Amino acid sequence: MSVADLIPKTATEIVGLLKKGEVTTGDLLDALEQRIEAVDGTINALPTLCFDRAREHASAASKDSVLAGLPVAIKDLTATEGVLTTYGSPIYKDNVPESSDILVQMLEAEGGVVYAKSNTPEFGAGANTFNEVFGRTVNPWNTSRSVAGSSGGSAAALASGTAWLASGSDLGGSLRNPASFCGIVGFRPTPGRVAHGPSDLPFGMMSVDGPMARNVPDVALMLDAMAGQHPVDPISLARPAESFTDAVKAKRMPKRVALSVDLGGITPVDKEVAAIVEKAAKVFEDMGCIVEEASPDFSDVQLVFQTLRAMQFAAGKKTLLEKHRDLLKPEVIWNIEKGLELTMDEIAKAELARGRLYHRVEQFFRTYDLVLSPATIVPPYPVEHRYVEACNGVTFSNYIEWCTVAYAFTCAACPALSVPAGFTEGGLPVGLQIAGKPRGEADLLSAAALYETAAAIKSGIPIDPRVGS
Repeated sequence: MSVADLIPKTATEIVGLLKKGEVTTGDLLDALEQRIEAVDGTINALPTLCFDRAREHASAASKDSVLAGLPVAIKDLTATEGVLTTYGSPIYKDNVPESSDILVQMLEAEGGVVYAKSNTPEFGAGANTFNEVFGRTVNPWNTSRSVAGSSGGSAAALASGTAWLASGSDLGGSLRNPASFCGIVGFRPTPGRVAHGPSDLPFGMMSVDGPMARNVPDVALMLDAMAGQHPVDPISLARPAESFTDAVKAKRMPKRVALSVDLGGITPVDKEVAAIVEKAAKVFEDMGCIVEEASPDFSDVQLVFQTLRAMQFAAGKKTLLEKHRDLLKPEVIWNIEKGLELTMDEIAKAELARGRLYHRVEQFFRTYDLVLSPATIVPPYPVEHRYVEACNGVTFSNYIEWCTVAYAFTCAACPALSVPAGFTEGGLPVGLQIAGKPRGEADLLSAAALYETAAAIKSGIPIDPRVGS
């Protein structure tokens, strides 16, 4: 098959061809090399390529595995044996790990073949993908716009046809924001669903790894290859008996769905984004669901997230601040110093508040199967802006607060995804965030797939880069 035949196919279709022997991993790598050469010079989604390593590993991929030899792009926050892994930081501009993160090991064991690392902001901090090592990644829908972050390289690669599957990670919306901005699907699973590490903070439950793809069934496929228990990750969960692919095929319809554009008033939302999300919610009504305006109580989400995120930065990066302050971007320095200034009383208050928040949300999901909201509160913004400073007349207090609508569900340990909801008048993608109860990935993915089919949004992905200003 030609590049033009292969690149638009879904990951699920490609795996089917691999299992039948109608294409080889080598064919797919050849197609990706050509597509990357054609478009990535404009997008800068995949700054590090490792095709020689991929071809060496291709022969080890079994056709009986989940991915059967499908090439996979890995976010540059994830260590990959023998491949430049910079974490988006000049501190690690020459770092080549001797071993891979558990995530990469799991994917390779299930037939994934790593061929590229996707761009990310420094240490994943900030919802705009740029760094001092590789520069900035731009949005394929309009090259003057941001891809958000921190999994922006993965999202842009999927949208521009240089990946069928790509990994992401998510603390404050880093899977969901780029998915929304690029018109693809990004899924944040429950903490522990995808094992990762080794980590200096193995019991951390804020940041998780997850799958990104062009549609929901492909996300489920990748999650099947990623999920599972591993002794190095103490919070990792056993692989469920039912595959996520089978859960999507089961087409389990939610009964009662909550809609809240601003999650109970905790964030401003762009009016055009709000209207698109409200229209998307009507798709659930048309499918026969009860849709009601309601939200869990997230009133203390800023206390929880800002405190615990700062604590994590201080614990994990204090030494980097001491040794390499001149190489760190200002947002990372601010977050580390904020963490170092915390008192035990402030940390205790945040931990207790998170416990109360979790129990309120768990109670809420006894009434509602899902919560619908925007995945991001604004359309893709100019790439020169480091972050969103204000929305609807509300000025944010720091560089990450504009992502509140996403990190509310981080604090509640809920799985959540962004799936395409529509487009602005200017032709920019907008994502619908769908969140489910903790450990409820199967039902969430099944419902999201039903929505995706019913909404029938024609995106034309993968697209050629569209130069805009």
